[in-house]
Amino acid sequence: MVEDQAGTTSAQVSSLRAVAHPLRLRILSLLTGAEMSAAELARELDVSHANTSYHLRVLADAQLVEEAGEEKIRGGVAKRYRHPWDRPDAPQPKATSEDRELYLRAMGEELVRRFAHRKSPSTSKLTDAEMWVTPETWEQVVAHVEEASRLIHAEARPPRSKGTIHVNLTAAVFEMEVDG
Repeated sequence: MVEDQAGTTSAQVSSLRAVAHPLRLRILSLLTGAEMSAAELARELDVSHANTSYHLRVLADAQLVEEAGEEKIRGGVAKRYRHPWDRPDAPQPKATSEDRELYLRAMGEELVRRFAHRKSPSTSKLTDAEMWVTPETWEQVVAHVEEASRLIHAEARPPRSKGTIHVNLTAAVFEMEVDG
């Protein structure tokens, strides 16, 4: 691994920046509920196979997706991938402020795209809050968000599976610094 002037290794930067792209965020979401090949992802995302393969390589290099087997297709072999979202040994690179900003911008861009595709305004729940609460209330909020994230990831199914609905959960919770 190569270390840059800030002392950050290239693998750390690439794994952190790997998720800082709206298409890669969509790929990770799809691979949470199903093992899929690059061709299947390309069809679902309505992008080229080459583009999907490139983004899969970026995610694989960052250890954010893993090979989940192979299948024979029309005389060839296609690799299948999955997003091991619950892997306890997942890499936790150090985040620079620039890396966090890139990720938040990608997350915001993807949220705007997803919101434009919502089924009905009546099924949307939006909230925005910057306020002061007790530490106990904050701990409860964080626990609820973590539980919602675990539940939706654990119950994810392959795209368009019978009996499923297409949903979005985007959350960012953090304690603020005190000004002044």
